[in-house]
Amino acid sequence: MSQQPVSNGRGVLYVVATPIGNLDDLSRRAIEVLGSVAHIAAEDTRHTRRLLRHHGIDTPMTPLHEHNETRVLGRIVGWLEAGESVALVSDAGTPLISDPGFPLVRECRRRGLKVSPVPGPSAVVAALSVSGLPADSFCFHGFLPRQRAARRERLERLRRSTSTLVFYESSHRIESTLADLAEIFGGGRRGCVARELTKRHEEILDGTLGELAERVAADPDRRRGEFVVLVAPPEQTGEEGRFEGETDQVLALLLEELPLKQAVSLAARITGENRNRLYRRALEMH
Repeated sequence: MSQQPVSNGRGVLYVVATPIGNLDDLSRRAIEVLGSVAHIAAEDTRHTRRLLRHHGIDTPMTPLHEHNETRVLGRIVGWLEAGESVALVSDAGTPLISDPGFPLVRECRRRGLKVSPVPGPSAVVAALSVSGLPADSFCFHGFLPRQRAARRERLERLRRSTSTLVFYESSHRIESTLADLAEIFGGGRRGCVARELTKRHEEILDGTLGELAERVAADPDRRRGEFVVLVAPPEQTGEEGRFEGETDQVLALLLEELPLKQAVSLAARITGENRNRLYRRALEMH
């Protein structure tokens, strides 16, 4: 169905970015919008109430989360069509970025209702800005699959990406995810782990993926909180081409002195190359 022309006579759905940690990161315009709309559609009303109380806002809230989106969508659209404006917020950051709200925004666009952004905090952009990794081209992939096999399959598909990769990760899986990244992308690939951004225990770790995996595995406190993980693109020389030069020489020398598996393991540590690719190459050379 084609999109209807926007009517300014009906209510506006404001997509409002909220702080990712520090409550004072809410913009002046966001405060004005949240205080003036008829309703706030919040991912978790208990969480958002703390933010509203901090800024002296008492606008009525209604929950909008992944479990009730379909059920309450019609009610919110009804408010908008009746001329009442609504603010959409998630627990933290910009709504729809790994958060609920997409069906509502899509339906509003389909019906010709006005949807207006109130920009502000985003963990993706915040982490990218301080990572020291290339920001001219990046790709956000949200949360990786929970199951290890599916996660590794996804990472294998992304290994040759020429953009900086950005992921969200939880405290429960950060250690295993970093270990998989180091193995599949190569321990020598540059990366960054941004933990608890804008909060009291904020920490930005950078280094190779191998170093990051080791540092997080060695310290339980570095496995607490919320994480943004960034992976730099491969060096311009290209991962595949390196097998024709220095990496091949390292692997060949090690194969002369060590059993195949030991040679591959040590070559991966020295060069930062992917262990599985090195193993296949070693079989060709052996």
